[in-house]
Amino acid sequence: MPEDLNWAVGGEAGDGIDSTGKIFAQALSRAGRHVFTSKDFASRIRGGYTAYKVRTSVDRVESVVDRLDILIALTERTVEENLDELHDDSIVIYDGERSMMSDFEAPGEMTGLDVPLKRLAEDAGGAIMRNIVALGAACSVSGFDIEYLDESLEKRFGGKGEAIVENNKQAARLGAEYVEEEYDLSTPYDLETTDNDYVLLNGDEAIGMGALVAGCRFYAGYPITPATDVMEYLKGRIEKYGGIVVQAEDELSAVNMALGGARAGARSMTATSGPGIDLMTETFGLVATSETPLVICNVMRSGPSTGMPTKQEQGDLNQMLYGGHGEIPRFVLAPTNIAECFHKAIEAFNLAEKYQMPVYLTGDLALAVTEQTFAPEEFDMDAVEIDRGKVVDDETIDEWQNEKGQFQPHALTDDGVSPRAFPGTAGGAHMSTGLEHDELGRRTEDTDMRIEQVDKRERKVETAHEEEDWSYREFGDPDSDALVVSWGSNEGAMREAIEMLAEEDIDVRFISVPYIFPRPDLTEEVEAAKETIVVECNATGQFADLIEHDTLSRVKRINKYNGVRFNADELAEEVKAALGEAAEVEV
Repeated sequence: MPEDLNWAVGGEAGDGIDSTGKIFAQALSRAGRHVFTSKDFASRIRGGYTAYKVRTSVDRVESVVDRLDILIALTERTVEENLDELHDDSIVIYDGERSMMSDFEAPGEMTGLDVPLKRLAEDAGGAIMRNIVALGAACSVSGFDIEYLDESLEKRFGGKGEAIVENNKQAARLGAEYVEEEYDLSTPYDLETTDNDYVLLNGDEAIGMGALVAGCRFYAGYPITPATDVMEYLKGRIEKYGGIVVQAEDELSAVNMALGGARAGARSMTATSGPGIDLMTETFGLVATSETPLVICNVMRSGPSTGMPTKQEQGDLNQMLYGGHGEIPRFVLAPTNIAECFHKAIEAFNLAEKYQMPVYLTGDLALAVTEQTFAPEEFDMDAVEIDRGKVVDDETIDEWQNEKGQFQPHALTDDGVSPRAFPGTAGGAHMSTGLEHDELGRRTEDTDMRIEQVDKRERKVETAHEEEDWSYREFGDPDSDALVVSWGSNEGAMREAIEMLAEEDIDVRFISVPYIFPRPDLTEEVEAAKETIVVECNATGQFADLIEHDTLSRVKRINKYNGVRFNADELAEEVKAALGEAAEVEV
């Protein structure tokens, strides 16, 4: 029996592919199995190929692989799109009574199961349940207890009434029974279940959960793929804690509303993707100059311009590092897995308030839409610490007033961090402006004060660099001469890739960097390696450029920019190729 099972459902946008995949993923996680999902979808409401893939095992899985075992094909194109991943033992479930699939024959030695999905769904109460019939058939093929599917159906349709739930359960059973009665199958698949309890969530949800736990109480945003799920997660939840979600008319309004919320004393946040970051850039400078703590979540997608809104890329690194006119101090955090989206969201809020600066919390489409299982203790709420920074109250504010009793919100300090007074603090009345200002916040063109204020703001970064932990994450063989460096969502695929390489006696040291600015100095690590390879999803090697700048050493590059995430198999092969040749590798 294979150690893991790779399952997929594919068809046209509007065919219920996403909901079908989620139901199966939830059923597997409820059965105590690890799950890792991936999605392929077009940027349109109806039409265009779309698929939902699930990899599952009793052991932890962190990547997609280039093998597909069971495929529910609602269109013939679904088979064509996945042909390179199908193999002789693959099983394709399809509805031969549909005109578009009536002439379909499973390629090669793989098994085709013609199941009348629509007809069986109608027998259960409605053709709309044909995908649930297919799920029942998949349960039979994979040896998966259909009762776990029942639990997932109850969660999905429980709000629509008991009759709807029972109809869906019946549809699933009709699919399973049809396969068992019509086909004499002997498959290598028999899904083991465990008593383990797992949490299943995607990166956007983890960011939203981290924001809630961190004390975010104001969120303003405008819907944009693939960041919208952050707002959808918070809506209906943040209100329970006294917070509010505002859907603004555009990204400009969203970031300015969030800025207003932060100035009022609330932990505030907005989330968007590349085009939204472009529009928010001017306000980003105002946030920094006014020394307002604000978290801006950038969930990257393929660009430039509108680009490919539903495809993977890590092309916004330079924009986040250098975007904006003038010189703007900032932090850039890049979670490397879904669980870290939760932890880095909390860290982003603490950094924003501790140093009174804007913080980019950056994910990408692969992190945002992927659902993965984690043990509940991964999200230990009792371990969360909140640091609101140098906030003054009625008793301590006199330490930051001048001889006239005026509060100095931009006081010159050794660490660069000025005092912060929430609205309503007695003696804390002050103004703030995007113009250069003095310690009181009043506009000034005094040359000496200009230098002092610029230096003060920059000192905050220096202080943070010294006081905070900007460590990287390390995997593989620490003594290997081969060093692979990456950032963001590539971590999971690379971790599995180094395990594959180890089976071939190829040892690799892997460093995954969750901080883009400030970032760890990798000079010693690069100098200790004979070969250094930087892996990232963009065309120009933006992070590789940073490594070369920091270490004054040339590195090899594995760049992928076709809109599809890395998988473990291809990374193992590309790393082997890069170790054996001097040329850059593009995939």
